[in-house]
Amino acid sequence: MIELFRGDITALAVDAIVNAANETLLGGGVDGAIHRAAGLELLAECRTLGGCPTGEARISAGYRLPARHVIHTVGPVWRGAGDEDALLAACYRNCFALAREHGLASIAFPAISTGVYGFPPARAVGIAVAGARAHGAGFARIVFACFDEATEALYREELAA
Repeated sequence: MIELFRGDITALAVDAIVNAANETLLGGGVDGAIHRAAGLELLAECRTLGGCPTGEARISAGYRLPARHVIHTVGPVWRGAGDEDALLAACYRNCFALAREHGLASIAFPAISTGVYGFPPARAVGIAVAGARAHGAGFARIVFACFDEATEALYREELAA
């Protein structure tokens, strides 16, 4: 049920890929790569969604992606203030809920908040795997797309625990 993939999340043929977006949903980082791969239609649809607060999720079509949908979620910026863990957990919970609501069977996640948002990767991976275990029942396929070998190793270790 849970798989690891090292590479470009935009190449995955799943019902939905998750976009680690900013609150505007209008590009940058992983978000920018997804927008470039999906085409200008994704940007046009995102402009109609009204943004997305941290911890919540929105869904759009996938356009030119192999994935039928994009689920956009905004992870927390790491500040060590104490609420980041709950906000990151909410991202996973809300993505699974939205996918379920739309009848999707497969979903792929990047390592939300671990890039420029500075969330400690090992901590984020623990929250991601816990989220998949808690909310992923009934999904045929859950993929964690890892950008690099170090992130993949963290997921392997967490999944083995």
